[in-house]
Amino acid sequence: MSIVEDKYRRLRQELIRGFIALASVFLLGTLWYRFVEGWTWIESAYMTISTLATVGFGEINPLGQRGRLFTMVLIILGVVSIGYIVNRLTEALIQGYFQEGIRQRQERRLIEQLSDHYIICGLGRTGRQVAIEFYAEKIPFVVIDADPVQIDRAKELNYIAFLGDATLDESLIAAKIDRAICIVSALTSDAENLYTVLSAKTLNPKIRAIARASTEEAVQKLQRAGADAVVSPYITGGRRLAAAALRPQVMDFVDGILTGTDRSFYMEEFLIDPKTCPCVGSSLREAHLRSRSGALVLAIRRADGTLIGGPTGETELMAGDLLICMGTAEQLRELTRILIPMQSSRLRLPNH
Repeated sequence: MSIVEDKYRRLRQELIRGFIALASVFLLGTLWYRFVEGWTWIESAYMTISTLATVGFGEINPLGQRGRLFTMVLIILGVVSIGYIVNRLTEALIQGYFQEGIRQRQERRLIEQLSDHYIICGLGRTGRQVAIEFYAEKIPFVVIDADPVQIDRAKELNYIAFLGDATLDESLIAAKIDRAICIVSALTSDAENLYTVLSAKTLNPKIRAIARASTEEAVQKLQRAGADAVVSPYITGGRRLAAAALRPQVMDFVDGILTGTDRSFYMEEFLIDPKTCPCVGSSLREAHLRSRSGALVLAIRRADGTLIGGPTGETELMAGDLLICMGTAEQLRELTRILIPMQSSRLRLPNH
């Protein structure tokens, strides 16, 4: 539970205790006037309410010394109970706990409605960067983290996030993993990432699992556990540092087409589906993809894993091919209409 949620829960419990105390005082007064003073139920309840409300209507029936002493005690108990409730309500209004409750209900509804979304496990330095990229490209995602501080930070950035242990099935189920298309496990521990991938693949065998690893040994274990892609920040970071030193302009260009929201060119992948794509069996030249869309086909990965870099006009398009293409937002939209992307709901390019 996040810090804000914990305060909201505490305040709600205090309000409940205040109302229970007030109801107990009301019940005590009613029972006293009914059985000790011998009044009717209506007279007893009326006298108790007017006493607690301190409206000053006076005694309904004459009271002796004992009855008046009890009434004074009843007034004190009522003032204390009502004052406590008013104090809690004032704090709730000032600090916006009622708005927090509304926001929590809205978040739960949003999570219930999620479909074809991404799950980010862990909002550390790596997970935070993933969330920034997803948010920039308007990708639907939900964050799971065990740190209340990180959850509060995520909510300040308008991310859908909740407190939980991503290695546990119940947390993944709460994130609607059965309807998700990809999970990114960016936890600090390789063991936690391993457990998360195993749990994710068990709950949804079709989900694409991306995991963070600290060592080469962890990379191999995560791949054996079913991770579709494993990224080591240290290995990848070292390679990028070397590339930036040797080929700085190439690195600037690649970064410019892969990340950010102010890009001129984008890269996207498209799956050749024989049921919907009319280009199956045609060569790139016969399909006229370049002339019809303006987008450039950079590479083709065959269904058997073979990678064809820089395909020529004679390269045949086969069922199950994965095309890696580059172009402007409008060019890729046109190519989408021709080929149908692997995940059409994920292609979120800005309008120009």
